[in-house]
Amino acid sequence: MDRNVELRKLLRRPLQTEKSVLQMEEQNTYVFEVAPHANKIEVKRAIEEIFDVEVIAVRTMKMKGKWKRLGRFVGRRPTWKKALVTLKKGDTLELYENV
Repeated sequence: MDRNVELRKLLRRPLQTEKSVLQMEEQNTYVFEVAPHANKIEVKRAIEEIFDVEVIAVRTMKMKGKWKRLGRFVGRRPTWKKALVTLKKGDTLELYENV
């Protein structure tokens, strides 16, 4: 498998919430949903190679799935992993340029 395809599979999608947009503007920190098996080193390598930027720090956390119900049936959404990526001052990611 192509290395670039493997790196793109680690990053599932960017997360855009009010809090993440504030972090992006004030601290140059971007938030992504990543594969549950991804570690900080892999996330850093993926961001640097895909977007050609310098990553200063990566923080990861597991987000527990929320309980949901549909009528009398109760279930749980899947657990997922979130990564907060801090970039060097002056670097930005192009996927956020037109937001």
